[in-house]
Amino acid sequence: MNKVLQPQGSSGGASQNVDAQTESKGWFHKILHLKVGVIPLPIYVVFAVIIFSAAALGRLPNDMIGGLAVIMIMGILLSDLGFKLPILKNIGGPAILSLMVPSFLVFWNILNPPIIDSVHTLMKTSNFLYLYIACLVAGSITGMNRKTLIDGFIRIFVPMIAGTVAAVAAGMGVGMLFGYTAHRTLFYIIIPIIGGGVGEGILPLSIAFSQILGGESGSYVAQMIPAAVIGNVFAIIGAGVLKRMADKNPSITGNGVLVKEKNGNKMGGSNYDAEKYDFALMGAGLLFACTLFITGTLLAPVVGIPGPILMIFGAALLKISKLLPYKIEQGAYHLYKFVSGTLTWPLMVGLGILYIPLNDVAALISIPYILVCATVIVAMVVTGYFVGKWVGMFPVEAAIVTGCRGGLGGTGDVAILSASGRMELMPFAQISTRIGGALTVVAATLLIAVWGG
Repeated sequence: MNKVLQPQGSSGGASQNVDAQTESKGWFHKILHLKVGVIPLPIYVVFAVIIFSAAALGRLPNDMIGGLAVIMIMGILLSDLGFKLPILKNIGGPAILSLMVPSFLVFWNILNPPIIDSVHTLMKTSNFLYLYIACLVAGSITGMNRKTLIDGFIRIFVPMIAGTVAAVAAGMGVGMLFGYTAHRTLFYIIIPIIGGGVGEGILPLSIAFSQILGGESGSYVAQMIPAAVIGNVFAIIGAGVLKRMADKNPSITGNGVLVKEKNGNKMGGSNYDAEKYDFALMGAGLLFACTLFITGTLLAPVVGIPGPILMIFGAALLKISKLLPYKIEQGAYHLYKFVSGTLTWPLMVGLGILYIPLNDVAALISIPYILVCATVIVAMVVTGYFVGKWVGMFPVEAAIVTGCRGGLGGTGDVAILSASGRMELMPFAQISTRIGGALTVVAATLLIAVWGG
């Protein structure tokens, strides 16, 4: 019987070729199954190439479509990195990256004008931020447990006031320790941090300061914005740390529920979590959110209270009095879950591009300045934690809401709550930020009129 002889080593070479092909296919298979967020990597790359090629060619639509495409392609990637990178993932990485990386890209002139223009159209011309907040406020309040809502609104003012007092005292002490005058520390570092943001806090303050002290209001804005931005970053980090603490010790958190029952147990969550999603009802919820916002806008000049605050009180009144049909509440709540789950990180990209002026921050930044800003936030958060616990609230949630006093208005609330994974707290955060901020603006205006420059 004749045997076909193979050259020596031929079998090993074939085996090596098969192994190489298998390994190559294995790597190719892995790449195909890599994901950016929920999108397979190859598809994500195709989307990104199309969007940024359109921007480079000047063909990116300067409307909601172009703006949404930009913030979503960036938000999905940055939030995914924030969830995965060591250290960052434990201190609110998705919020920090989604907010700060776009801001640096603008600072370094990397983003071209069509990208910035389309995001400007989406965020400012189309008012996308307020649509987002309206959906969150309407759905989170009407979907909330009624008893939780009532008790939460009553109790939230205690840690909010205590946190404000602690922030002012601690900030003044550290500021003067580093050589800042009491006047500069209070009016140009502490007040901008707790004043309720840029539009609701810093801009009214700058006008008041210019009328009382003289000079251009723009110069006061430039002096106050850096503290607000740095304070907001520390508030985001604080929220991330609180989330980490809550994950390790479940007894200190209500997982988005603010208040406890008398026996110490968590009050019931939403009744609508068990309901099936109904897209027609979600459409009705969207109409309700828009109508609620417009109602606040109509009444604001009459009653002298900002529209977003009236929107919160209106939704709370409807919930407490049981005037809204069950199905409308269900639709609003499910819309809120969709919006908070899909648009939070992209929204923060837009905020980072338009609302974080790193030019102004870089001009005033120094280590003592940063330490004073950090002290203000730490004092508020720690005070909120212990005072909230004392009045029967879950300490983590109480600390997070109190820490929202250090956010950039509605912008900051979104970033802080997303870093903590507790968007359910948006109504309380808005109360803390807007009412607390409004009271701060009034008090600061009266005080500087007496104190002077």
